[in-house]
Amino acid sequence: MIRLHFSAADLRRIVLAPRPDALFETALSVRLLLGAPTAHQGRRAGVLRWQRAMSGTPVSRAGILADLVRRDDYLPDFLLQPNASCFSDAVESAHAVPAPRLRQDLVRLVEGAGDTGRLNGRPTDGERRLRELAEGSPRSREAFARDLRHYHGSSIDEVWPHIMTAAAADRGLRAEMLLRGGVDALLTTLAPSWRWQPPTLHLPSRSTYDVPLCGRGLLLVPSFFAARPFVGYHPDEPTVLVYPMNDGADAMDVSADALAPLLGRTRAAVLAALRTPATTTALAERTGISPAGASQHAAVLRNAGLVCTERTGTAVLHTLRPLGQALLDGRP
Repeated sequence: MIRLHFSAADLRRIVLAPRPDALFETALSVRLLLGAPTAHQGRRAGVLRWQRAMSGTPVSRAGILADLVRRDDYLPDFLLQPNASCFSDAVESAHAVPAPRLRQDLVRLVEGAGDTGRLNGRPTDGERRLRELAEGSPRSREAFARDLRHYHGSSIDEVWPHIMTAAAADRGLRAEMLLRGGVDALLTTLAPSWRWQPPTLHLPSRSTYDVPLCGRGLLLVPSFFAARPFVGYHPDEPTVLVYPMNDGADAMDVSADALAPLLGRTRAAVLAALRTPATTTALAERTGISPAGASQHAAVLRNAGLVCTERTGTAVLHTLRPLGQALLDGRP
């Protein structure tokens, strides 16, 4: 479990990133090709289409990037460049990372490669590349930038407009939550399995970390490829939280139709509509029923453990529980 601890100053300094981090998305996509878990995505159509399109594509074209993202539980912080305006700027920023920070970010990977990455006692090509990059070698930096551009151009460019469209929809959702219910609503609805217990945000993780935000605030960055939260730290800057962007409506109609015989058509539609968290009024508008009816159906779903209902300010906010999300996604 990762626990982010907010002060009053941090709560005033929560910022929604204007776009996904192009460099970090590129790194996360390589993780998917390497077989990283994708449990959070469930059956999200956009990710599945991309994975099918990339099926059989050799990961070797990612070059050193494949070595940087091989560990399931760690990605180097310098791959996070959320302030870059585009992919090219992000590559330049990563290329120019000071040697001490580069070494600090890569020491864990280098040590891990030394323990497990050798054949007959000899360093593998991947281990050599990591060590050279950790040492700040100009040649390795150039190779890193070249590999990034090559992989992004061949694997991400085509899907990037779709990612930006989905991110804009997600940003609209987060802004609506903030307007309707304040910071509590925003943090409560980031993901079904995350828990906001003021002043702490609890994130599922195989590791345990306590992260005080120290008054510098939090930058929320949506991700198309992320299967779980990622927390990034840059000195003297807000902590970065990369979160899986909202699934949207890709599977909503299909899920509602499939669940109608089990739950009833209206109640199935209410559950499917909560793929995007909603107040009672918004839920009624989405499903075409009265607010009283929406409240009643939400109560039944809540009692079954599929939905969570919380009061945030003057509004009542309904969100999916993990069981409800799994039911909609068709997962056991």
